[in-house]
Amino acid sequence: MREYLLKRLVLMVPTLFLVTVIVFLMMRLIPGDVVLQMLEGYAYADTVEALRQELGLDRPMHLQYLEWIGGLLRGDLGHSLWTKESILVEFARRFPVTLELALLTIVVSVALGVGVGVLSAVRQESWLDYGGRVVAIMALAMPYFWLAILVVVLPAIYFRWTPLWTYVPLTVDPVENLKIMIFPALVFGVSRAGPVMRVMRSSMLEVQRQDYIRTAWAKGLPERRVVFKHAIKNALIPVVSILGLQIHFYLGGSVIIESIFRLPGMGHFFFEALIRRDYPVVQSINLIVATFALVLNLIVDFSYAYLDPRIRYR
Repeated sequence: MREYLLKRLVLMVPTLFLVTVIVFLMMRLIPGDVVLQMLEGYAYADTVEALRQELGLDRPMHLQYLEWIGGLLRGDLGHSLWTKESILVEFARRFPVTLELALLTIVVSVALGVGVGVLSAVRQESWLDYGGRVVAIMALAMPYFWLAILVVVLPAIYFRWTPLWTYVPLTVDPVENLKIMIFPALVFGVSRAGPVMRVMRSSMLEVQRQDYIRTAWAKGLPERRVVFKHAIKNALIPVVSILGLQIHFYLGGSVIIESIFRLPGMGHFFFEALIRRDYPVVQSINLIVATFALVLNLIVDFSYAYLDPRIRYR
């Protein structure tokens, strides 16, 4: 297992290097000029040439890239072109919001997806099974941004009620924080629960046909013990794989969710930076998200050995 872990960690290096190259080049290929955009609004120079030189954008592209990489190796993510604030400071302030949203979304999607999937499989071909499959298809069909807009707009139209989306940190008031975060987490979690429901149902049906499940039934064990102690653990392996594949959705999808619900997280920060063509901010956030996705996928892969002792890594 140690050799496998070292191989995966070594493979992360070229992967992250390609991420830095692709993101750096794509930002420079976006139509428009950040210098002209800054001069139209906020700028700390009088002319285009002076501002371009101030920002370091007058140098060759490869030198800009090497300077950015050099800063990353020293632990410096750089500074915003617009505000000159440290990206690392902004990251430390905003990342807990995105992390909380992602964790709550995972809890909602797993609880709903696994619960409905298990119930559909255990009560196959019953009205509960048909209802669960309808819920799964609806969750797959509804875009999460469309559902988020409905949650925000419909109460204002039909009930003349608009919730206050003023974010309160978890450390300040946990109850008020949960009141604010539960709506975006439910919206995002329901949309992500659809694939979990379908995969969990199929996996449970397959596991229920295994010999050790038949043996458990033959011993006269109660249904609750057969399902929860023997079946669910092995049926969760495909679900864990789905969650590993959806990690980038949990992190990347926060861009739209945080913008709609006005949450001061990394997603909203990234959206604003992308509109303003704030190169260092967009580059750094993409690199951070890519790093977290790789690490979380590695954790997901190692969780297979816990769920199924027959799995060994070499």
